[in-house]
Amino acid sequence: MIYTKRVYDPPSPSDGKRFLVDRLWPRGVKKDDLKLDGWLKDAAPGEALHQDFAHRLAKWEEFARDYALELDEKPDVLKPILEAARNDDVTLLFAAKDREHNNAVVLKRYLERQLNGSCTSDDTREDQEGRLWLVPTDSKGSIEN
Repeated sequence: MIYTKRVYDPPSPSDGKRFLVDRLWPRGVKKDDLKLDGWLKDAAPGEALHQDFAHRLAKWEEFARDYALELDEKPDVLKPILEAARNDDVTLLFAAKDREHNNAVVLKRYLERQLNGSCTSDDTREDQEGRLWLVPTDSKGSIEN
């Protein structure tokens, strides 16, 4: 299983392998204090995408789509997480305050699709160029508007 968790939450044995998936180190956290199996800066959204989203809910769907497209362009970056998830639980760590609208949530769904080797019409939509992208959902799996 793949989980998401704020870096400020205490670690637990059920976390499995823990990967920080933010580009910047979280404020107020000492590197020695954060139990990590890896810091994957390049798995985070690019700077332009991050700044454009700026945690505005109105941009959530666009952010999720564009971030998934970015991830398509850098599959090697995700290999450590995918390899760990094939054998163990994995927790993606993030610093954002919003637990449901952040890059780790999109990355989790993206990785789960990679591991399952399939996607359904419930998970994706087609854009004008015919590319498939993730449909962001709330914590109950309902499509967000």
